[in-house]
Amino acid sequence: MPGNGYFRLKDDHLEGDTLAKIILEMKNITKTFPGVKALDNVNLKVEEGEIHALVGENGAGKSTLMNVLSGIYPYGSYEGDIIYEGEVCKFHKIKDSESKGIVIIHQELALVPEMTIGENMYLGNEVGRKSAIDWDKTYSEADKYLKMVGLTESSKVKVKEIGTGKQQLVEIAKALSKHARLLILDEPTSSLNEEDSKALLDLMLGFKKQGMTMIIITHKLNEVAYVSDKITVVRDGSTIETLDCHGAEQISEDRIIKGMVGREMTNRFPKRENVPIGDVMLEVSNWTVQHPKYTERNVVNDVSMNVRKGEVVGIYGLMGAGRTELAMSIFGQSYGTLLSGTLKIDGKEVKLKKTPLDAIRHKIAYVTEDRKGNGLVLTQSIRVNTTLANLGGVSSHTVLDTDAEFAAAEEYRRKMNTKTPSVEQLVGNLSGGNQQKVLLAKWMFAEPDVLILDEPTRGIDVGAKYEIYCIINDLAKEGKSVIMISSELPEVIGMSDRIYIMNASRIVGEMRAEEATQENIMGMILASGRGD
Repeated sequence: MPGNGYFRLKDDHLEGDTLAKIILEMKNITKTFPGVKALDNVNLKVEEGEIHALVGENGAGKSTLMNVLSGIYPYGSYEGDIIYEGEVCKFHKIKDSESKGIVIIHQELALVPEMTIGENMYLGNEVGRKSAIDWDKTYSEADKYLKMVGLTESSKVKVKEIGTGKQQLVEIAKALSKHARLLILDEPTSSLNEEDSKALLDLMLGFKKQGMTMIIITHKLNEVAYVSDKITVVRDGSTIETLDCHGAEQISEDRIIKGMVGREMTNRFPKRENVPIGDVMLEVSNWTVQHPKYTERNVVNDVSMNVRKGEVVGIYGLMGAGRTELAMSIFGQSYGTLLSGTLKIDGKEVKLKKTPLDAIRHKIAYVTEDRKGNGLVLTQSIRVNTTLANLGGVSSHTVLDTDAEFAAAEEYRRKMNTKTPSVEQLVGNLSGGNQQKVLLAKWMFAEPDVLILDEPTRGIDVGAKYEIYCIINDLAKEGKSVIMISSELPEVIGMSDRIYIMNASRIVGEMRAEEATQENIMGMILASGRGD
């Protein structure tokens, strides 16, 4: 797997391929939203049969550019030209681009859980006559494409019965059923574990050998190196450069990052001031939690851990280890059923009611890994989202003071360096990195003593990650207790004072960050007997 720290450039590019056909050219693309120029004279060339990576910070314009290409932003709403297979294209809707074989798979999976795989694959593109769907052909065709992506499940299985990794493969099978010739994948591995990510990337390389052209948007630079032939860097709505992975220059991660952020980043993790770590702030002992549906299974099993004032404690484990279940069960038992265990806050045993509100009252905050689904109200403004967890802080006698709310949101916009023209901007219109800053601001405004951060940098770029890391360090400096869950081992090691290692619902080890390496953490997981 191209795991954390993995960086390998391929050498299988055909030599002398100087006359490669340009299948796609986007010329001088400019796209403006109210108050924001999202794309400014962007140019992109993609050769037939290559994997072309599009990289840049959150808000750089990558997804916007692909939405222009796919017709989500229709012709006339932008300036510039799309030339596909030598023809100037004017796509008014997504079906126009799909009819040419251009298919986009978005970061957020668009499958209907209660419908079967086959129904999902042909939703809106049904097989049969206008008066009746040919279900036999629907499922036989779906099974054919599922086999192409390596899925053995029947297309009659409901989507809710398969995992996220397989759902991503269903999306690709759906794209193949539309006879894709140019496949666009927007953050395809953002919610996948390492094994599923590796399988997906290898599938892309297999499609390339069959002649398919692909554009991939990802923040994971190790993945960029693993699959890409060329890399186009976008910054602040403009194309900066296109790098040839098979050229004379060795393209390192640092080289890509320099193009993305406009400067060298010599240290990915900011130094924290040497502030003394205080007494234990939060402690759980013999914590056991039952699955809410499958009651025979414990999702957290006899876990004991603590975090001190001014300390950042990392929790690492493979997918399914029980990290999120532990965090949510501590946060007002918002997941599962607590079977046993004690919780102490500042040395005193506390019995939280089964509600997050009680956890908030006890100064515990939980920053969810699912910022769009569970963390933010995307249809509301930054102002409204910032104060949601502490409305009492902007109210007088239960009456909301909108001026105080605006002032609070504006203060945190400055503190977090959130890029937005106004705190009245809808959160759904922000980039992923800026959405994450609003989510952190929401919980910081609640003034917690303990912050549980679940995948706080998932799906955001290196520049935004660095800013989040600085915020975490500032919280520790203020004496807050921080628990950070992450799937990225370098992040856990680089940001933590201590690290707990979880596997199969248990804590299987603990170590100080200075003695931690990726090898000994993974070795500890494997030695626990369930790391495969």
